[in-house]
Amino acid sequence: MKSLVKTKLGFGNLEVQSKPEPFPKKDQVKIKVKYAGICGSDIHTYEGDYKVGVPVTLGHEFSGEIVEVGEGVKEFQVGDRVTSETTYYICGKCEYCQTRDYNLCNHRKGLGTQQDGAFAKYVIARKESVHHLPENVDFLSAAMTEPLACTYHAIEKVKIHEGDLVVVTGPGPIGLLAAQVAKSQKATVIITGISNDKLRLDKAKELGIDYAINTQEEDVKELVKKLTKGYGVDVVLECSGAVLAAKQGLDLLRKKGKYVQVGLFAQQDVQFDLEKIIQKEIHVVGSRSQKPDDWEPALTLMSEGKVNAKSLITHVFNITQWEEAYNVIKSGEAIKVLLTPVE
Repeated sequence: MKSLVKTKLGFGNLEVQSKPEPFPKKDQVKIKVKYAGICGSDIHTYEGDYKVGVPVTLGHEFSGEIVEVGEGVKEFQVGDRVTSETTYYICGKCEYCQTRDYNLCNHRKGLGTQQDGAFAKYVIARKESVHHLPENVDFLSAAMTEPLACTYHAIEKVKIHEGDLVVVTGPGPIGLLAAQVAKSQKATVIITGISNDKLRLDKAKELGIDYAINTQEEDVKELVKKLTKGYGVDVVLECSGAVLAAKQGLDLLRKKGKYVQVGLFAQQDVQFDLEKIIQKEIHVVGSRSQKPDDWEPALTLMSEGKVNAKSLITHVFNITQWEEAYNVIKSGEAIKVLLTPVE
């Protein structure tokens, strides 16, 4: 089968290769991929800023249909519409595994990073990671479950309350999903971007986000002052991985406010205003990926219409069109891009 493979570390080194069709082992299922999303981490991987276990087939956001089940699988059958968590292997023994915080297991192997992922016709998943799709969640939407679970995971760490003022920095797919999750929890939401983000800021307005601000044209700090009588916002969800956005987020927070770093920075060493964190007693939280408890709530948000993930999809290419997909993402023409397999 044709697979999109990161062959070695460094910029590029992404090739369509023929790989043997996989078959499920005990407690595994074989999924025929319908759609697989390009994540920001896939872009970082392509550009050489994010390390994976090469050679490996990329792709960890996907939906599909079960075509075969391995020994011991009773929970699923051929024909089931599903999506899957990215966790392929865990040690099962460490403290993090005992609390189902699999995203923190030191021995974890993830689909599309250490184990062949979904930029292919078929992918193998462990049965514990697989989720049935609600009837009214289609395959396009379902391919967005993983990034939605990531945003739900981040927001669960700070517990947004009704009436909170939340700033989301970065109107990419993760930011637009985070803004919708915050709205579902009855917050007032400001999402910020720059001039190159016009398409995405317009989408935020279409989705009912309260304020979509181009920070190169509007003063978001003045807006926050007006809305909060000078106190500042309750929560910042930093989804861009941009240093300037992170600094701006700290500046906008009220004393005792909550800051969550969701976006990945291109460089590991980032200057951070620790003085501001100290003087304002800001609660800073990191959020890595997702865990099992985030998936059913994410699917429910889509099923109940509280999050419109499908509306973020602007382009669909097949895996042989990686360069085109990469270019529309980098140019700002796209919001979310999905890939489909080829025969």
